[in-house]
Amino acid sequence: MTTQVRHAPMPPEAPGLREVSTPLLADAGTCRNATDLLLARLAEAPDHVAFEVREPGAPVTGPWRPVTTAGFVARVRRLGRGLVAVGVEPGDAVAIMAATRYEWAVAEMACWFAGAVVVPVYDTSAAVQVETVVADAGVRLGLAGSSAQAELLRDALAAGGTDALGVWTMDADPGRDLHDLESRADAVTEADLEERRTRAGLDTVATIVYTSGTTAAPRGALITHGNFVLQVRNIAAAYTEVVKPDGNTIIFLPLAHVLARGLQLVCLASGMRIAHLAEPREVVPTLAVLRPTFLVVVPRVLQKVQAAAAAAAARKHLGPVWAAAQATAVSWGRFAERVQDDPDARPSPWLALRRRMFDRLFFARLRALLGGRIEYILSGAAALDADLCRFFGGIGVPVVEGYGLTETTAPLTGNLPGSIRAGTVGVPMPGTTVRLSADGEVLARGIGVFAGYRNPAEDADAFTDGFFRTGDLGELDAAGRLTLRGRCKDVIVTSGGKTVSPAAWEGSVEQNPLVAHAVLIGEGKPYLGGLILLDPESVNAWAEREGLASSVRLSAPVDGGLVQVDDSRLVAAIGHAVQAANAQLARSEQVRRFSVLIADLTEKGGMVTPTLKLKRAALMARVHDIVETLYHDPRNHP
Repeated sequence: MTTQVRHAPMPPEAPGLREVSTPLLADAGTCRNATDLLLARLAEAPDHVAFEVREPGAPVTGPWRPVTTAGFVARVRRLGRGLVAVGVEPGDAVAIMAATRYEWAVAEMACWFAGAVVVPVYDTSAAVQVETVVADAGVRLGLAGSSAQAELLRDALAAGGTDALGVWTMDADPGRDLHDLESRADAVTEADLEERRTRAGLDTVATIVYTSGTTAAPRGALITHGNFVLQVRNIAAAYTEVVKPDGNTIIFLPLAHVLARGLQLVCLASGMRIAHLAEPREVVPTLAVLRPTFLVVVPRVLQKVQAAAAAAAARKHLGPVWAAAQATAVSWGRFAERVQDDPDARPSPWLALRRRMFDRLFFARLRALLGGRIEYILSGAAALDADLCRFFGGIGVPVVEGYGLTETTAPLTGNLPGSIRAGTVGVPMPGTTVRLSADGEVLARGIGVFAGYRNPAEDADAFTDGFFRTGDLGELDAAGRLTLRGRCKDVIVTSGGKTVSPAAWEGSVEQNPLVAHAVLIGEGKPYLGGLILLDPESVNAWAEREGLASSVRLSAPVDGGLVQVDDSRLVAAIGHAVQAANAQLARSEQVRRFSVLIADLTEKGGMVTPTLKLKRAALMARVHDIVETLYHDPRNHP
């Protein structure tokens, strides 16, 4: 179904800086490679609890078993000796394919102790994806989470024709699991393992991480031990209020993603306690048990927390009261930003009164839902709406937004505690320079920038003048903060010659909790259109709140399916989000027609990456007829 929407102008943006650098806060010190980060912590606090591990089959409420730094290192060393015993040589590629779990951390560090190169494989990958990564990286040995994942790795190793050493599982499987590998450790001495561990230097490749491939085939990024060491030491130095020995976190992002692995290393090196969860839906009930001080999330998680609070208020017939509370939180968030620049600033008496009242009614309960100890949340991987950031700051949970890529070993820029500016992704990380090209592309140079791609031919277009080309468009303000404006390859040129970056419109529409993805279209067309993919879970919750549950109920298609939604009430609700987005943009950048869709948004469906980023080309290949209707059906002409 399609509909018309209103138009409104938007003032132009003011120009900013073209380049900004942040000095290095810490060098590598005595660290020769990433394993030294762990051993330095071992020497400092061997009995400190490094991990909380849930027993197999236990509920999220526990029991959670504490593992000390010394206990972790002992198991790492034993598994590392087992890897050497079965034939792993320095520089060999070892694939790890498993959901996020404690054994992932053990396996990665054990590989580095043995001198191996870690090749992460997303646990949801299809057989052809596993085969592609295993073959390209020249993997010799596999470490899998489950027996099903082990079978995928075994088939891929067999197809690759390499001198494979075998596959072992993290789940119990006598004779073919990690315990079997560890039982072989006695054939290798600690001295032999130490020689392997210390052979790698800062310039040695530590891991080959394959990019998610939203616009092209995945490419193997070579990340060195030096990238990890310098990133970990400088992030810890920049975020001392966040990363600290008396803090703890829950990692539920995929550990195949470099951001989660970098976070894990930062916590290990700094003594911050870690718990792992494979299922994001288990996070909320776990918060009250583990009471983390810090979380890393994607914006969608924050949207769902806010939407759940709104739904709970609506069930108690407090919808208008919650709306006032939400507006108050955003206003308080704006005030908190002002205080950063002017410590003497004071809120109006009316704002202070409302903040106290709503804190007792709503905000304190929300903080309790998050465990009651959250001091900061880091948001990354997608754009965060500025008012959503201010909302959480306003309820007393500051959100630090950052930005990075696989090729920058995750964080490239980030807001800092005490200097958070909603709507930006902050300043360059220590030891990093960000430059804007003449076309506005974000270029990066510094300690986290990778050594290049596994296929050197792919490096030619990836670098310019010593800077890595991120493919993202951005702006720098007078304080050196970066604001992202979309992807270079996503820019649309209409038939009238207008060049439009989709990010602003898409990001605005996606703030509506009903929307999973918004896609601006219109290349070569006379006007812009929009494709809006719904989140079935949020739609069903909305329908229940609106009393429409019996007539509006959505189930996501499977096997890559995609269908058009034509319920007038649902389309009207989405229309409000489209109108709000249009109101922030110039007329030539506004959407005139849109279609509402529901699709299989699982990785197996082929339209999203393992980190759930939309593959635009895959989507567009499946919506040709819908797009044609938007532009060629006479009933849809604006």
